[in-house]
Amino acid sequence: MGMKAVNGGVCAAEGFMASAAAAGIRKHGRDDMAMIFSEKPCVTAGTFTSNVVKAAPVQWDKKVIASGAAVQAVVVNSGIANACTGEEGMQACEAEAKAVSDGFGGAVPASSVLVSSTGVIGLQMPMDKVKDGITELVPKLSHDEASATAASKAIMTTDTKNKEFAVEFTLSGKTVHLGGMTKGSGMIHPRMCTMLCFLTTDAAISKEMLQKALSSDIVDTYNMISVDGDTSTNDTCVILANGLAGNTEITAEGEAFDTFCRALHTVNETLAKRMAADGEGASHLFEVKVVSAKSKDEARTLARSVVSSTLTKAAIYGRDANWGRILCAMGYSGAQFDPDKVRLYFVNDIGKIEVYKDGTPIAFDEDFAKEILSHEEVTALIEMHEGDETATAWGCDLTHEYVDINSAYRS
Repeated sequence: MGMKAVNGGVCAAEGFMASAAAAGIRKHGRDDMAMIFSEKPCVTAGTFTSNVVKAAPVQWDKKVIASGAAVQAVVVNSGIANACTGEEGMQACEAEAKAVSDGFGGAVPASSVLVSSTGVIGLQMPMDKVKDGITELVPKLSHDEASATAASKAIMTTDTKNKEFAVEFTLSGKTVHLGGMTKGSGMIHPRMCTMLCFLTTDAAISKEMLQKALSSDIVDTYNMISVDGDTSTNDTCVILANGLAGNTEITAEGEAFDTFCRALHTVNETLAKRMAADGEGASHLFEVKVVSAKSKDEARTLARSVVSSTLTKAAIYGRDANWGRILCAMGYSGAQFDPDKVRLYFVNDIGKIEVYKDGTPIAFDEDFAKEILSHEEVTALIEMHEGDETATAWGCDLTHEYVDINSAYRS
């Protein structure tokens, strides 16, 4: 059996449950807390923000994962980030983990609970509301698809769409699932946004190989998206593996590990693109594909520079095939290349148009270019003609609405 997309998000894998609750942390009277629970303790891996200012939940989760503890529950809130909150913020994480443990009658130790937050920086957690939310979340846990979807909606902040995806594949003759949910719409420029990602799998895999798979894959997925150039204080991507699929445990590189990595990449790339497309105020998913570069790092550097360029993003919003802004962003990226070898195209489902060739502007049909740029998804294809390496980055256009959202975020 090959790989296929399935429903269920974080509940697609055997043994995983989810729930959502309205704890009143946000003003809107909507679900603002979520929980993921595994019937069996999980091998866990994670990657986190590179921002020097790390939110309390990031510090908590890094410690839990580094300890090697088998994780069984994750609790998430939206509305407050618990960032820049000092010792009180760390105490809040501990209190949350203990409240989850208490909710399971002590059967789940606090040391195996991950905590995650997203929202406004600099506010302390309203612990009475959080604890009441946890009390509500535990009995609501369910394996069903609706619970996974509710959880994916509860973690949203300025997102307009929830983001969940899962796949089914085979390892050593056993059917295996890997699914996840993400949130992230603004402050998205991960260098592992505010990006939160929770992945679940019933695959049997060692902690070392799980971490290896995750760390290597985020480089070409979540680290290749940018909405606004801001690397958040709360970026978190964790994966839980409970082994309930019953496959032969993956403990080394080889065919099984490669299959697992392909499944992980499919889920991560899908969720990454959905985050980029749902960037705050976005009207376009903007993809930048660099091909025939002399090194992988150079291809990534160039693609990220172009997709992050404010002037390019504004041109995409205006349906303006302003290739000069793309060349400019390539030039200040830090990558060394020969502009006289570069060819640049805009392309999507309706066609492809070349706008720059071998160091020289070329005449092109502006109306056709505008038509290409009027569609929801548009790709800038950049041919370097210097090697064999490729990289793709995803972002969105810069709109008036982005400014509106972020000028009144706290009010």
